[in-house]
Amino acid sequence: MTAGGGMTSEEGHSAQLSAIEIVEARFPEHAGRVRQLFQRSETFRSMCEDLAAAVETLANVGSLSANVREARREEYASLVDALVAEIGEALSQSKVVILRRWGENKPKRH
Repeated sequence: MTAGGGMTSEEGHSAQLSAIEIVEARFPEHAGRVRQLFQRSETFRSMCEDLAAAVETLANVGSLSANVREARREEYASLVDALVAEIGEALSQSKVVILRRWGENKPKRH
């Protein structure tokens, strides 16, 4: 971290790698596509980073006080599931190719 609280480029790179690694671990058959989308899509990258943060928080929920631990565990487990589903949908949609028939998009002449 920098003095202002921001990440250094090395820390940012490390956080990106862990976000990619977490998503690739959940979607190993789409590892190449994950990296491609991570680089090209700010929305996809944000989903991956959100998943990494939720996974990390879920892993550390045991350190919370007993009166909130289970509620937080359920909350973050649900968030992880939702993000995995959303990322899976984004990966599926990224493979869709829209085919148009020749001349479909041409304006009609009057």
